[in-house]
Amino acid sequence: MKPGEFSFSRYLEAKKSVDDRSLNRNVWDKMASLLSDQPGDQPIKVLEVGAGIGTMLVRMIERELFQVAQYTAIDSRIDNIRYAQVYLRNWAKYNDYQVAESNNGLFISDKDFEIEVIFLNADLFEYINTHPSQEFDLLVANAFLDLVPLPETLEQLFNWGEKDFFYYFSINYDGLTVLGPVIDPEFDPRVLSLYHDTMNERNKDGNRYGDHETGRHLLDYIPREGGSILAAGSSDWIVYPGPGGYAMDEAYFLHFIIHTIDTALSGHHLLDNKQFTRWINLRHAQIEREELVYIAHQLDIVGKATAGER
Repeated sequence: MKPGEFSFSRYLEAKKSVDDRSLNRNVWDKMASLLSDQPGDQPIKVLEVGAGIGTMLVRMIERELFQVAQYTAIDSRIDNIRYAQVYLRNWAKYNDYQVAESNNGLFISDKDFEIEVIFLNADLFEYINTHPSQEFDLLVANAFLDLVPLPETLEQLFNWGEKDFFYYFSINYDGLTVLGPVIDPEFDPRVLSLYHDTMNERNKDGNRYGDHETGRHLLDYIPREGGSILAAGSSDWIVYPGPGGYAMDEAYFLHFIIHTIDTALSGHHLLDNKQFTRWINLRHAQIEREELVYIAHQLDIVGKATAGER
């Protein structure tokens, strides 16, 4: 049966295996090569915005991206920061890494690497305004930029600080969701179209934010805001039941996606409420029967922001 309650932190943890498969390898390899060219006498400074529970850091350590680094993880949700502290500590201990507490986070180390992790519970834009001279080698945003206003966010990020830096923007939603099997050939596309509309109509303090075609728009906006694009490619989520069912905790991931659509469109004046409720229940039932296939089209981009060009 579908979960009675939904946890965003558990969704982020369940999403890791989906992202692991989906991240574009060519874009990742380009990012890794850019970091490998950095001087080796200083720690690589990484700043991740909208860091969630720390799954990107785990992935970077698993893929041996760097040997010595200072990793600052910013997230506006305190529950994500608290979950990240436990999640990263448990993951490190499970892998027999050394873990030590610091004033702002953790030190995670092994014979091959040493990472200082700094957790910051902060609104990104307030943090930018109060830390204008922040310096980093790599700026990371994973499944984040489609939740903020573009191109205003890029303008602030690319004008942050006074030194050049690389950026890695991954899992940027780009306007296509597929759910199968089809329930109703007319109702299904109506639901997804209205769901896309809600992505474009998010509102906070009278300001709109979000874009259901963020991926393709980033390809336009980044050069306008003084960034260069060094590699780009698709990073589609594709979740399906294999011979043993869904991988890892991906059934929960799918339930959360359907729950998100339900929350966004419940009571919508352009949908028949009874038909929509039935549609949502049937989608959850498809997951329980290990039938649902889910595809979301996304783009990954890596490049450089040059101080003199901003």
